[in-house]
Amino acid sequence: MKGNLLVLSGPSGSGKSSLMKHVLQAIPDAYFSISSTTRAIREGEKEGVSYHFISKEAIEQDMEAGYYLEWAKVHDNYYGTSLKPILKALHEGRLVVCDIDVQGHKIAREKFGDVITSVFITTPDQKSLRERLCFRGTDSNDVIDKRLANAVSEMTCIKEYDYLLINDDLEETAHTLIAIALASRTKTALTDLGEFISSWANIE
Repeated sequence: MKGNLLVLSGPSGSGKSSLMKHVLQAIPDAYFSISSTTRAIREGEKEGVSYHFISKEAIEQDMEAGYYLEWAKVHDNYYGTSLKPILKALHEGRLVVCDIDVQGHKIAREKFGDVITSVFITTPDQKSLRERLCFRGTDSNDVIDKRLANAVSEMTCIKEYDYLLINDDLEETAHTLIAIALASRTKTALTDLGEFISSWANIE
């Protein structure tokens, strides 16, 4: 049995970070793939916990060298997922949880295929998303407007995902996401079915 990837996408402010914490607490061997970004660190964030905060030059060099699973430019900043720790975790048979945008999901799906189970997370409507972004208090009005415009574009990609979760109640949504994460580890794509069937049939 190989490891597998659980990809989470959705608008900024939809609650992905809080939901991921629930998954990581519920599944002891899950590994969270920490993304790299060129944006400025926000108050309360920590290097190596929230993101790896690196320079534009450094991330461009690594992307060109093929060291990233996926990358995208969002709101004039780069975001990317380093490939090396993901491959190590998959080799160890772990559940790898990634928070990547819709562009990154397309690239990751091309590279890993059925090893990926993808979930799109969003709010009940655009109004509630704006309220959450305003309540967070980390972005200017201009940035919030950009995030909302980006969210509208992201919503058109929902059909490319395996699951859709509307995060109206955090505890309920977390319960559903954990169930999806556990079920994703039993996908037939993760098993050498020929070997399993041969072994199963060879009854002594």
